[in-house]
Amino acid sequence: RFAILILSCIPECFDYTIPEKRALLLSHGIALWDVLAACEIRGSADSSIKNAVVNDLNPILSGADIEKIFVNGKTAERFYNKYTLKQTGRQAVCLPSTSPANASMTLEKLIDAWSIIFSDR
Repeated sequence: RFAILILSCIPECFDYTIPEKRALLLSHGIALWDVLAACEIRGSADSSIKNAVVNDLNPILSGADIEKIFVNGKTAERFYNKYTLKQTGRQAVCLPSTSPANASMTLEKLIDAWSIIFSDR
């Protein structure tokens, strides 16, 4: 979901293959990483997440010149702030969730909100 929305904000593509999307993200200076490496979840209900295993973001932060960190929705923000913020010491910007459960956000509103990723570029 995360990559698809970012890519929909980039005019060059929509129906690219995974390798093409990866190349496009890199060409726009975007790194993609999940807050959680693993968890137990029922369906796609974020409220059911248990036994979360957090990804270590430090290898990316030490290996690349990352200027900003964005999270996809309030659940990612909550896990980032609870587990990752202490490690990185860097605040994340919370963007509206791209989940279909966030029905109040149209694609146009999501694209507008997520366009902040490309500011100052």
